[in-house]
Parts: sequence; structure tokens; C-alpha cells
Amino acid sequence: MHQSADILALARKAPVMYNELELLQEKEQVIPGSVQYSIHRYRKSAQWEVDDLGMLVYHQAGPKSNENYIELRFCISGNMYCRKKDTECDNCKFNYSGSCEQKAASIDVLSFVFSPTHLSQFINSGKLKTLPDDIVQFKHQSSFSKTLSLCSRTRSVLEALLNNNYSGAMENIFINAQMQMLLLYSLECMIGDKEESAFSCKFLANEADREKIEKARAILLQHIGEPITIKELSRKVAINECYLKKGFKEMYGTTVFDFYQSQRMEHARYLLYEKGLSVTEVSMMLGYSSISHFSTAFKKHTGLKPCELLLH
Repeated sequence: MHQSADILALARKAPVMYNELELLQEKEQVIPGSVQYSIHRYRKSAQWEVDDLGMLVYHQAGPKSNENYIELRFCISGNMYCRKKDTECDNCKFNYSGSCEQKAASIDVLSFVFSPTHLSQFINSGKLKTLPDDIVQFKHQSSFSKTLSLCSRTRSVLEALLNNNYSGAMENIFINAQMQMLLLYSLECMIGDKEESAFSCKFLANEADREKIEKARAILLQHIGEPITIKELSRKVAINECYLKKGFKEMYGTTVFDFYQSQRMEHARYLLYEKGLSVTEVSMMLGYSSISHFSTAFKKHTGLKPCELLLH
């Protein structure tokens, strides 16, 4: 098995004894074939010098092995964590306020694991021969690890992950969506794309229009169980349908429909496996008119029938 370096040890440039660190917060989620992540926040020692760092780990056990995976690791230093977060401190949401006496400087270590099953939804049926395509399809022959610089877009996503106030199912939806953005930006970074690339859609040069596209994506995540049409979505963000579809595809690399559908199916997987809900219950929660329509969509996305996931 490919052995990759510890991200915190690399960021600190020295070995780390984790049992000597004070753990401030931890979150973990493991769903077979779907979202797998861990977020650990440690108290930062005043004597430590720690760089912000990212790493992509590509593990290749065989072209069709279920042991293949891509992992993104990040180490962020210097954030402030509110010790009263779990009791809803009124003065502080992580680093939103400077007046909270419960705040502690933190080192944040995050890991996101992508399985072949999860990545299969992004595979293009064409015959592209680029490095990212080979990696996502696990056709690159050897395992490797590569450190990544953190561009402004990656930092923005990581900040959102650390500062979000979602819980339960909504948190799972949010983190799963942000994971995809981290994978996109990390692959771009790995092949040397410039951080701020020019948009082919000229209207995206306008920050206000980009914010409308970002708002549309956020609305889609909020309506996982309430199907929304392109027309309704375009009205909510005050942009015409054509611009919405073109801008969304350019900014996020997928169509509005495909993004929305993939998020719904990942949420369905979470409800079935993690919450133990029945196929009927999940179908109704996601707004499907019939169980058969839901089952067809779920199998197309995951390769499994909903009932099969319940047996795992």
C-alpha cells in the first residue's frame, strides 16, 4: 500500500506526537462508496511554526480494485476556535468575533477520501487523455503523493467547511458538495493551472454575476428534498436561464441538473445507510412521485439498487 507523509508533520517540518496534542473538535463521516471525511482541530502550541499546506494522495491498487482511492489532506494554521461552539456561544462562531474569551488558536487537519464508486459520476464517456481523467478513472499506473499550494478558492472552501453552522443531514449535504469543489481545485493545481483563470463567459468577469451563480448553487443544496426548476432558480437569483446554465457549467464543471441530481443521490445514500430510513421514506423525502423512479435514478448514480445499500 502507498505510504504518504503525515500532512501535519510536513506543515510543521518536524515529527508530531498526536497524543500530546489537545483535541478541540473532531468530525468524521464514513459511508461506503460515498463521502468519507475527517476534520480534527487541535490547540496550537505558541512555539509551533506551521505552514498552510495541501496534499493529494493517489492510491492505485489496480485498474478495477475497490481499494483505490484519492485523498485530499489539508493543514491550516492560525484559525481561532471557540471552545463554546457546541453550546452555541453567542459571541463567537469559530473566528467571527474577537470578543470571546473562550477562543483558542487552532491547527486544523482535514482529510477527504474519494472512492472509485463516488468518482464514477464524473467520468466522461468521451476519450479524453488528460492526467486528471486518468487519475479520476484510476488509469494512472502508479500511486503518488503531491503537495499542493492553497489558492484563494481552496482557502475559501476550507474556511466555509470550518465555519459552517449546519448539523445532521444538512451538514452532510454541505460537506459533500464542498468536497467536490476541493477535488476540482486540487486537480487544477496539480496540473499547473493558474489560480485565477479567465472565464470564457464574459459576463462572469462581473463579480456580481459570479455571486448569483454561487447563490444558485447554495439554493440547490437547500432544496434537496424540494425539486426546483431552472426557471424558478433563475428568478430567485435574478439572472436569465441561459446565463445561469452557461455560468454554472463554467464555474463548477457540470450542468445545473447533473449537480443537483448527484447531490440528491448522495443525500439519499446518506439517509439509507447512515440513518437507516426505508426506500419508501427516502423516495418521499426527495420528492419522487414513485419509488421506481427514485430507484432508477439511484442505481444510475451509484450502481446499486437502494435496497442493496440497506443490506451492507
